[in-house]
Parts: sequence; C-alpha cells; structure tokens
Amino acid sequence: KSSVQTIGEEQIQNPYTELLVLKGHQDIVRFLVQIDDCRFASAGDDGIVFLWNAQTGEKLFELHGHTHKITAIAPFSSSDVSEEKTHLIITASADRTVIVWDCTSGRQVQKVSCFHSTVKCLTVLQRLDVWLSGGSDLCVWNRKLDLLCKTSHLTDAGISALAELPKNCVAAAVGKELIIFRLSASNNGSEGWNVLEVKRLVDHQDNILSLVSVNDLTFATGSHVGELIVWDALDWTKQASECNFWDSSVHPDVQPEIKLSQSPNETSVQHLTCDEECVFAAVGKGIYVYNLQMKRVIACQRTAHDSSVLHIEKLPNRQLISCSEDGSVRIWELREKQQLPAEPVPTGFFNMWGFGRANKQANQAAKKMQENAPMYFLELVGDLIGHSSAVQMFLYFGELGLATCSADHLIILWKDGERESSLRSLTLFQKLAQNGDLELKL
Repeated sequence: KSSVQTIGEEQIQNPYTELLVLKGHQDIVRFLVQIDDCRFASAGDDGIVFLWNAQTGEKLFELHGHTHKITAIAPFSSSDVSEEKTHLIITASADRTVIVWDCTSGRQVQKVSCFHSTVKCLTVLQRLDVWLSGGSDLCVWNRKLDLLCKTSHLTDAGISALAELPKNCVAAAVGKELIIFRLSASNNGSEGWNVLEVKRLVDHQDNILSLVSVNDLTFATGSHVGELIVWDALDWTKQASECNFWDSSVHPDVQPEIKLSQSPNETSVQHLTCDEECVFAAVGKGIYVYNLQMKRVIACQRTAHDSSVLHIEKLPNRQLISCSEDGSVRIWELREKQQLPAEPVPTGFFNMWGFGRANKQANQAAKKMQENAPMYFLELVGDLIGHSSAVQMFLYFGELGLATCSADHLIILWKDGERESSLRSLTLFQKLAQNGDLELKL
C-alpha cells in the first residue's frame, strides 16, 4: 500500500480527491465483490483472491487455490437465523473448479472439480438457498456444494450471464438466445431438484453481452450490435426495445459523427444497470439513460469516454459512475434541461402510423405528451485519473468511497478528501488528549 495521493482541486463537485493504491495482484484485476459494509474481495487473471478493508486499504487475506484465471465471483452469505451470520464467497476459474471461501478466516471451505468446461457465471438464489453455475450447462447446488440437478449440454459457447426471475425461474444468456429455466423441488419427498427449460427467446440478432433484473416485473438484455430489449419477467414477452443508440437522428440534440460505418465494438452493450425508473446502458464509448415508462432514451453521452465503457453504476443520488478501456473513471449527474416551447409535430409522422390529418385528437395527445415530457442531459462532474490501463469495474462504498480495479494490476480506493482530512484531524486530537498534551476545557 502506497501513501495517500491527491488529485487536482479544480473539480469542485468531485468529492474523490484522495486515492490509496492497493498492490498485490500480478495480472489483470477483473472482479470486485462486496462482502459487507467495509470489506471487499478482488480477483482476476492471476488466479488469486484478495480480501481488503475498504476504509483503510489493509490487505486482510490472500487466497490461493486456483491454478488459472478467475472467471466469476459471487458473495454467498448464510441465511440461517439460528447461527451467527457467515460471509462466504464463491469463485470459478478456467481451471474448471469452483471454490467456496470463508471471509472471516480466509480458509477454503470446499472445492468442486467435476466441471467439463469453464464456469463463466455464478448466481446465488438466496430465497431458495441454492446457487447456480453457468458454463456449457446450468448446474444447481446447495450450500453444502451437493449438485442438486443440471441441464444437458447446451452449447460449446455456454452460458455467459444469469439473472434471477420470479416464480423460481432464471434467465440464461446463451449466445444470441435467452433461455428461461424453472427450478422445482421433487414431489416425491426426497431432496431432489429439477431444472426445466420452459422458453427460448430469439429476438436478439447477435450475442447477448449483458443481462440485468430490474424488478419483479421486468428484466433487460443488451447485445453485441447495440440492441436493448426490455422483457416482462412473468410471461417473458418483449415489452420494448431500443436498437438505434448510435443513430444521430434518434437523438437530434447530439452532434452526429461522420463515419462510413459503425463497427460492432462501437455499438455493443457492454454493461447494464438500473433503478426503478430507468435502465442505464454502457454502449460503445457512450452511456445512455433509457426510461422504462416512456420507453425511450431520455439522456445520453455518445462519447462519454475515449474507448469502450466497461462498467456503469447508478449512485443513490442522481449521479452515475462509468469506467472505460481508456483507463478513466468518470462521474456524471443526470440533470433536467430547461424546457423550450415545443415545435408542432409534422403530420407526416402520423401518416406513417396511419393516423393521417383526420385524427386530430391523436395528433394533439402526442403533441401534449411531447410538451410535458422532461428532457435530461448528463453533465460530467468528476474525472478520476489514476489507472494506466483499462478500468474493468468498480464498487461504491458510500461515505467510504469508491474501489476500482484495472488491467494495470492495481486496485485504487478513491476517498472524499474533506472527510479523510477531518478523520485525520480527529484522530490526532484524540491522541493528543490521551497523551495529556492537550488540556480539555469544559
């Protein structure tokens, strides 16, 4: 751990003006996972898992057990109310093993080595107290790491992402298909389980790269060629879609870029996150805010970074954080534009949908909706420069700050400079008081 460094003070709205550099990894750090309010784990291509204190940057444990790069990681805390809560994490590796670790002792709890291919994703279903591994097939495991059931071999490409759905269902991204599975316990009184394929959704034109559960009614997927599809989580029908993120005619307030063609990397949906109102999409170099009720993009930054955006998160306030292959981490604020008088809608638009001039009510209703719909924009309020290579992802710890990981083998803890300065002053004050160097007057 190096000493505290500071960044420029010209970013008035950016609280992260101090940084702690955490060293230990020997290769690309791809994953960060939160264990509790002040601990997190990191993992990547060196096959080692590190546990850290988010407040101090102290290295708590160094976990060795995998021989190849780590491909997935997930927290798995015990839900048994009768015993003290234990914090576990599960890691999967290209060595075709999965290991469960105890975060309190740093010990390996159990290891599974029966996989026929690399496990690419892990998902814990707390309600059923089971966890799923996705690779060339979907496996269901209990807390003791007993294999409850599995699907037959799906494809060589395997499952790239999983999301929990209501009614004991799960959505699995397999290439360009989305497969819905249902989990059920055996009816004969034994502890056996079944996993059944109930539906295949083939609406995407290319491989699904991102999958997010919005709430109990909705989930969303994003593909390599820039398709965002919003799905009903109960009957798995398509609710809405957006396939024109890169089309300047869809976002007329943005200056179009002159390009002969769009390569898939510039339009691929690398990551999705959400709140109750919106889905936030990392698309190529840009970030987009898609409102679920309006079923349209309400704000965007088409060139939020110089390279592909790899991860995006919404903060509890109206801010977003994004990180990129260009090595930067940026903070954005979603703000409402000042409303201008609405222009009359050309009747040609309605002719397209068969309304024509005759249907004046529909024309007026649409005009009114356009007038009342608020417009938003994303304003850059902070730029965190500290990594020298692609920033893979980050974790937000509230007042403790932000943790980022990168291809430069480093983890950086970004801190609120004012808060840290106050804490240091308070600590110094307490030490002086204890040593008797300071007379306290009541």
